[in-house]
Amino acid sequence: MGSVMDFDVTPEQQKRIDALRTAVRFRLPGVARNSPDAHYSRDEWSAAAALGLTGLCLPATAGGGGLGALDVALCLEAFGDACTDTGLVFGVAAHLLACAVPIRDFACRSVLDELLPGLADGTLIGANAMTEPEAGSDVGALTTTATPVDGGYVLEGVKSFASNAPVADVFVTYAVTDPTAGFLGISAFAVPRGLPGLEVGGPMPKMGLWGCPASSVEFTGCRVPARYRLGEEGQGSMIFQHSMGWERACLFGLYLGVLARQLRQCVEHARTRRQFGRAIGGFQAVSHRIADMRVRLEAARLLVHRACWLLDAGRDHRAAAAVSKVAVAEAAIANGLDAVRVFGGAGYLAEGGVEAQLRDAVPAAIFSGTAEMQKEILTREMGL
Repeated sequence: MGSVMDFDVTPEQQKRIDALRTAVRFRLPGVARNSPDAHYSRDEWSAAAALGLTGLCLPATAGGGGLGALDVALCLEAFGDACTDTGLVFGVAAHLLACAVPIRDFACRSVLDELLPGLADGTLIGANAMTEPEAGSDVGALTTTATPVDGGYVLEGVKSFASNAPVADVFVTYAVTDPTAGFLGISAFAVPRGLPGLEVGGPMPKMGLWGCPASSVEFTGCRVPARYRLGEEGQGSMIFQHSMGWERACLFGLYLGVLARQLRQCVEHARTRRQFGRAIGGFQAVSHRIADMRVRLEAARLLVHRACWLLDAGRDHRAAAAVSKVAVAEAAIANGLDAVRVFGGAGYLAEGGVEAQLRDAVPAAIFSGTAEMQKEILTREMGL
């Protein structure tokens, strides 16, 4: 987008997302996840990677797509629309934005050469190990430590909820290197899975996003060579906020895709389902509910695009990303509830996938910083 207000995608962008949507429908239509411990396979991950999805914003020199934030969000929207396995879509987005982006921007040359091509082509799966049992949104409450030793650091601590972790090959994690320095005492690391002292737990049963496995990650005397530190010592908080800036701006594009698909399903159902002698779409109780779903979707889409545009323009996008994250999360949950009501009893059954859309929507208000934390960002910006 240029410097003037323009709500249209370019012909090049439209061609890219149309081609991607078609390819995803052909190669990754989604599978029924019939239990909380059923998650994506390496074959499914590789199929997504073959379409360029695991490296959208990574440099072309490393095999990535070299795309900016807005194009990433547009591609994730097409992915979320075309693939009914939202857990897989989320896993790819988390790999890209919370793991590959901080490596892309802060790793030393040798680690870039070692990890970035694999992250781009999907032969390596990334996980972000930040959250701890007593520290989620509060970065200053981390208890995992990284003690400097000759040639590197020794990591000690437990991370409680890392998406992709059970199958990940590299973990971006954050630990305290200077307990006296507060948020300036945290450092970031890219930790390969094979290092001794790194133990990954089994998949956690979850309410939704079943396709994406998540688990705890424990560091016990895990010696990490110094070259795997991201940025300088003490820059961990800044690096985490940088990666969250990309995640909050771009990842929620995938929910726009889910909402668009969901809206089409509701419209089709309202046209064809008949009660009391006519299509249920003829009743305002149904049609107005669907109209509300469209309003939430279109408003959320504009907010996501604005946040991404600001990020691409190098402008302050923190508040815009907070606004868009809250709007998308609330739209996803509200529309998920409305879709179940439009479908009635059929919406409550697992077979049609409508109830799964609602379950998959709920965590949108929690990950990448809770909705309440985003509102804190906004109130502070307003001087409250």
